[in-house]
Amino acid sequence: MDEQEKIPFTTHLEELRKRLIVCFIAVGIGFVSSYFFKEKLFQILTRPLISVMQTGDKLIFTGLPEAFFTYLKVAFLSGIILATPVIFYQFWMFVAPGLYNKEKRLMVPVVVLSTFFFVGGASFGYFIVFPYGFKFFLGFASEIIQPLPSMREYLSFASKLLLAFGLVFELPLIITFLARLGMVSVSFLKKNRKYALLLFFVGAAILTPPDVVTQVMMALPLIVLYEISIVGAGIFGKKSFEEDNNNDNK
Repeated sequence: MDEQEKIPFTTHLEELRKRLIVCFIAVGIGFVSSYFFKEKLFQILTRPLISVMQTGDKLIFTGLPEAFFTYLKVAFLSGIILATPVIFYQFWMFVAPGLYNKEKRLMVPVVVLSTFFFVGGASFGYFIVFPYGFKFFLGFASEIIQPLPSMREYLSFASKLLLAFGLVFELPLIITFLARLGMVSVSFLKKNRKYALLLFFVGAAILTPPDVVTQVMMALPLIVLYEISIVGAGIFGKKSFEEDNNNDNK
């Protein structure tokens, strides 16, 4: 790490404020752009549910402004997803001053990987988890019980799951970054693997609906991602980078 004078805490706050403003602007641009396609976006978002509903069943709205505000929220959710490259870039640039020059050169690939994992996690939830989860919930319908999902409730449910899956798929990058800071090591990760597995299932139970299928479908990818994290920690851990940096300075 380059020798630098300590930066005042207020300077960090100012830097954080500027980067948050950029993120808000990016989300706002994505929101405005998405609003023109709000009906189409909502149709895409509801496709996993519609595909498992009975013929003729439809989503409903129970309040006069519900449809309007639902479309606003759909556009906002789309704006967040569209702005993820900017959000991740601002985040990694905020922590970049504390890194070696060799690590700073990896920021662009890290931003790309962050976006890839987030979109991959959201896609996994949409294409894999949603159909099975919705089929499970609709399975409680009977001759005397008819499901009437509303637009607002569905959007709230779906958006939470999409963002949850997107964020948990960032696990490899987070653990690799912690390894880079020297906070965890490969031996530590291997030694505490069983505790990590327990935390994955507990976290999945908190983040997903109360059904075993959805919980397992979130926990299993986390187990795979944890193993990927161990590999990443071994390659990009603090010791490896310090050795490379010393070799470059010779």
